[in-house]
Amino acid sequence: MFSRKVVIAASCVGLAFFGGLGIYLYSTQESSPSRTQSSSKKDSSLRALEKSFITSQTDKVVDEPSALFNDPAISQAWGLKKSDAARAWSVTKGSRDIVIAVIDTGIDIKHEDLAGNLWRNPGETGLDSKGRDKATNGIDDDGNGFVDDVYGWNFVANNPKLDDNHGHGTHIAGIIGAEAGNGKGITGIAPEVSLMILKYYDPKVPGTDNLKNTVASIRYAVKMGANIINYSGGGTEFSQEEHDAIAEAEKKGILFVAAAGNERSNSDQHHYYPADYKLKNIISVTAIDPSTQVLASSNYGVETVDIAAPGQNILSCLPGNSYGYMTGTSQATAFVTGAAALVMAHKQSFQAEDVKKYILATGDAQTQLASKTRTSRQLNLYKALTILDQGVGASGVIAVNTQNMKSFSGDPNDRRARAAEEGLDATATEMSQFGKSLIDAMGAKARPSKLGTKQENEGF
Repeated sequence: MFSRKVVIAASCVGLAFFGGLGIYLYSTQESSPSRTQSSSKKDSSLRALEKSFITSQTDKVVDEPSALFNDPAISQAWGLKKSDAARAWSVTKGSRDIVIAVIDTGIDIKHEDLAGNLWRNPGETGLDSKGRDKATNGIDDDGNGFVDDVYGWNFVANNPKLDDNHGHGTHIAGIIGAEAGNGKGITGIAPEVSLMILKYYDPKVPGTDNLKNTVASIRYAVKMGANIINYSGGGTEFSQEEHDAIAEAEKKGILFVAAAGNERSNSDQHHYYPADYKLKNIISVTAIDPSTQVLASSNYGVETVDIAAPGQNILSCLPGNSYGYMTGTSQATAFVTGAAALVMAHKQSFQAEDVKKYILATGDAQTQLASKTRTSRQLNLYKALTILDQGVGASGVIAVNTQNMKSFSGDPNDRRARAAEEGLDATATEMSQFGKSLIDAMGAKARPSKLGTKQENEGF
């Protein structure tokens, strides 16, 4: 009798648990645009937004000031600590000369933490010959084919209105370049930057050709002089037109940072574009949690995914001067884009390929990532900025004097301890291993040939 009651009770508990889980999963899937449709050949969009969704939202943040900046919520952002942002900001906070094209859902251009870092098209600012504001005079003042595109362009509605009807674009822009030291909200990875806003997706406009809008956005970024392109969408269909647009960006020296995708799959076997195109200027980014585990929802691949960055419950801006948390490879991608902006500001002679090499080579090595990414590394902002200043040349060769390099070991296997046990000089061993990993990371390593391009020996 007793055992029968136990069985019945256990069954009820199980039913309640799995029923609740099913409802939760259904609700979260419905709360954001699905990307599963993008793999259907009947769907002309082919590119859709990541499955990132807002987990909480508020117009106020807890006042926990930082010793470096006075932005209230900065200490709530675990990703900043994970990527060593505070020390990186002691080197550089970026530069407004660095233009980042954020191809996403638009932005709240009046957001208190973003308005000051918006890119302004020089050809559409100031007064025209009749004394009218070029930003609103209804004229294509710079002759680029877009009227009043002062902050960027809305390729969904084909106008300069950049309203974010989803929240994703504002969130991504905040991670990359929210203002610092203004006593409001958060701090972006590159708190001094220029954000060019290009809207390719709007959940309120069904039937839009997202792939076409993506390609048009990339071409606009190339034409208008962006230094970096951040793209958080994607799909499983190869597009020659999209590939060629990114290749054109490569020729112009533009870095393209792309989300590895939230398909829960191995990208080496099931490709995800544009992250998997075999082009030298692309960095493919997957997402990790605070324990450095790749999120169960994130794509991975030792041949196709380059690096990992924080992507779980990331606090950033949302429309309406609010803030909230979102999760996904989109958020991780924004971290790497911000890092690239810092590197470009600090090392102005670097080309896109140089920036890519050093972001990948200077990340922290982690055993958890060995089967998940090409580099087995997570983003480290400080190392990406300072490693060259510590005796590492552009070729990856380390100088003889390595005493200042001791702090740059990110290897979880603790080579220093093993070296000491074996009677070897720990610092020398560490530097040897670091130098080897840096050179290996910078060396040529082709992506799988089945990715659909003719280019060989892609390397980093």
